[in-house]
Amino acid sequence: MKRFRNNVIRAGLGALYFTGAHHALRPIFAGVGTIFVLHHVRPARDAAFQPNHHLEVTPDFLRATLGYLRASGIDIVSLDEARRRLVEQDFSRRFACLTLDDGYRDNRDFALPLFREFEAPFTVYVTSDFAQGIGRLWWVALERLIASTEQIDVSIDGVEERIDCASDAAKQAAFERLHGWIRTLSDAGEVGREVAALCARHGIDDLEITRDLCMPWDELTAFAEDPLVTIGVHGITHSNLAKQSEVIAKHEIAYSRKCIEAALQRPALHLAYPYGDKAAAGAREFALAQALGFRTAVTTRPGMVFAENADYLTALPRLSLNGNYQDERLLPVLTSGAATAMWNGFRRIDAA
Repeated sequence: MKRFRNNVIRAGLGALYFTGAHHALRPIFAGVGTIFVLHHVRPARDAAFQPNHHLEVTPDFLRATLGYLRASGIDIVSLDEARRRLVEQDFSRRFACLTLDDGYRDNRDFALPLFREFEAPFTVYVTSDFAQGIGRLWWVALERLIASTEQIDVSIDGVEERIDCASDAAKQAAFERLHGWIRTLSDAGEVGREVAALCARHGIDDLEITRDLCMPWDELTAFAEDPLVTIGVHGITHSNLAKQSEVIAKHEIAYSRKCIEAALQRPALHLAYPYGDKAAAGAREFALAQALGFRTAVTTRPGMVFAENADYLTALPRLSLNGNYQDERLLPVLTSGAATAMWNGFRRIDAA
């Protein structure tokens, strides 16, 4: 299903490119700016089974993106500057913000040199348990588990299942089945227990995955000293806030911020909701972020930034630099707003 959806999206982007329709739609739907969302920036991997491929782009594609933005006369700015322009309605030039979620080590090793090359500020949203080395990148653990075996025995909602993982196609289907089930679980504790149990049965150390991929506090401290870097908040456990009680959701946001500020000795004024889609962040979460005093909070709802977003600073949309669509020709299509306008039914604001 995901592969089919990706093919449909790719075909739609291609159609906009080849017809040139995005040029006509740009003045209407490009808005005043764009907030890009990335996760990993690292060299391409060779494995045929890469269900998390959408979460990574190559350094070459990031360089192409930054070069395109500069060549297009788009200002690459910090979130604080983007907020200022929205509040003051200063739209003499279009802007772009680059944001990266979770706190991966490759953000420092591969992305930071490129941001320095283009003198481009950016924000990294840190999940505090990942920095502490006790959080679980369960989607990565799931990928590695499935890649390592030909079948998985698991109890889902009280029903024992034997899931085939013998071929690449079967592995992809297994990932979609298990990923969908895990996203239905109520909290990070339950997710952790289920994933840890699966990993233990197959010899996968899921905590070691986090320690290998994410920057710990000492590395983040040095990283945050770069003047281009802003560190934001991404929750304690990367749990779905909308599935938590209001008390727990507030604690996830506020305590993560406290941990980050204590470790890095600098304010953390910007928030990214874990997962960030409509199933994970809505009106209650937007209000919590505002009440806690965050200057901005971003979702993963696809969209461009319009002047009206000044009234919804804790429900800002982002545009994914998706690993499945790393085609430099599509950058003018993506930044035209045409694709996200169609996705959103031609609504400018999606903050409900």
